[in-house]
Amino acid sequence: MGYNTWNAYHCNIDEDLIIKTAKLMKTLGLADAGYTHVNLDDCYSEKERSSSGDIVASKTKFPSGMKALTDQIHELGLHAGIYSDSGWFTCQIYPGSYKNEARDAKLFQDWGFDYLKYDNCAVPFDNITRENIMGRYERMANAIADLSQSSGKPPLILSMCQWGREQGWIWARRYGQSWRTTNDIQPTWASIADIINQNSFYTWATDFYGHNDMDILEVGNGDLPYEEAKTHFTAWALMKSPLLISADLESASQETLEILTNPEIIAIHQDPVVGTSVSPFRWGINPDYVSNATHPAQYWSGESQNGTVFMLINTLDEPANMFFNLTESPWIRAGRQYFVRDLWTHSDNGTAVRNFTAYDVPAHGIVALLLQDAGDEPDGLWPPCAVIEWCMAEDGTMYDPDKKWSAEEHEDL
Repeated sequence: MGYNTWNAYHCNIDEDLIIKTAKLMKTLGLADAGYTHVNLDDCYSEKERSSSGDIVASKTKFPSGMKALTDQIHELGLHAGIYSDSGWFTCQIYPGSYKNEARDAKLFQDWGFDYLKYDNCAVPFDNITRENIMGRYERMANAIADLSQSSGKPPLILSMCQWGREQGWIWARRYGQSWRTTNDIQPTWASIADIINQNSFYTWATDFYGHNDMDILEVGNGDLPYEEAKTHFTAWALMKSPLLISADLESASQETLEILTNPEIIAIHQDPVVGTSVSPFRWGINPDYVSNATHPAQYWSGESQNGTVFMLINTLDEPANMFFNLTESPWIRAGRQYFVRDLWTHSDNGTAVRNFTAYDVPAHGIVALLLQDAGDEPDGLWPPCAVIEWCMAEDGTMYDPDKKWSAEEHEDL
């Protein structure tokens, strides 16, 4: 959790902006909510390396130097992040780290950075690298590991910005802590829905040791309405993506701050016991396991240390009721009832028995629930099984939903 400069400012960064942003993270309560990193993105350096081969911080943007910058960030109790690229150049044609991985890793450590976002532009020709994207990331991962061993300092966190190329969710955890899964995000519902859709098929890859990175948050940017911003933040948090704010904090609305600091949503994201993501159990308006960039999966659930998490996304352009049977989720026990906690209204909403309906979910809106076991379900519920398939009595009598049962027959079962 932290801040990244790119979505808000692109190349228009300097040391005054970074320090102002870091201080706002403290005064606005974002640091207390868990946002502890301040990460520079592209465009912080000169266009050429020094005569000795080092990346040089921009003399106009960072006249005090990077060590002075990270010292101030650390004095605020925050961590500092930097950016580079696996190719010859960064995406904005500043020096990349290809063939300079060990030199640059040491420089970043000497500058005082704790975190490295590593991009995927300006790729060398195949007859130079003789390797794929995995090999280019392995070079920097090895440099970071070797540096940690030789220096005795913790390794840089490695965030791999490879846009989902070559299925990073399969291999990237061996090199770093997070890997991008899609192209760059935009502050639009179409972009958010598309990213949710793509990530719905590999939620299994996220746990404590590595995270699908759904890209930097757009909450507070563009014309994203409140309900869509809530859905965006909730999906990113419950799917355990890194949460990196990238809005102008000086002009951030109270609504934006309310979304970004929701303690009950962040508690699921930061759960110290369960590190896995929510996953779809039903797609909704589409058949299950169908990819649809405009209408992703709607019904999701997952584990937490305090109960079962449900996430309901209304992908329609109008309000809708959303109904599900509790045991559609693998994390719910049959024959039990559950207390329902709404993680956005911060209210207890009674007890759910066998099913739940969220009424009038706004267009592109979301419902986030925490269900906690409340004991055995009431006696006398009918039918005898929440899931009718092969529902059978001890004497071998099978429940037939098409048959009219008498009270006596109920008792016999």
